[in-house]
Amino acid sequence: MPGLLRGVARTAVVAGTATAVSNRVSRRQQGRWAQQEAQQQYQYQEQQAPPPPPPAAPADEMTSKIDQLKQLGDLKAQGVLTEAEFEAQKARILG
Repeated sequence: MPGLLRGVARTAVVAGTATAVSNRVSRRQQGRWAQQEAQQQYQYQEQQAPPPPPPAAPADEMTSKIDQLKQLGDLKAQGVLTEAEFEAQKARILG
């Protein structure tokens, strides 16, 4: 009987060790696969990124400058800006 118990115990230890090693290998592989998948997904998203918006059209810039000049003219007409300040700001805007 003691020989039989020893054989059963040895089998249980070997089976338990094999199961533990197998589970550890499986977890490690799953971790590597998840990491590879994340890298591939990042690369895919990087490739699918939309192009940067085009620079502002010259017409938009001109409209903005005209609006700024109108505001300067209004400030000068109200007496907030002197003639020298108005000319300096106008030169800066038209640059």
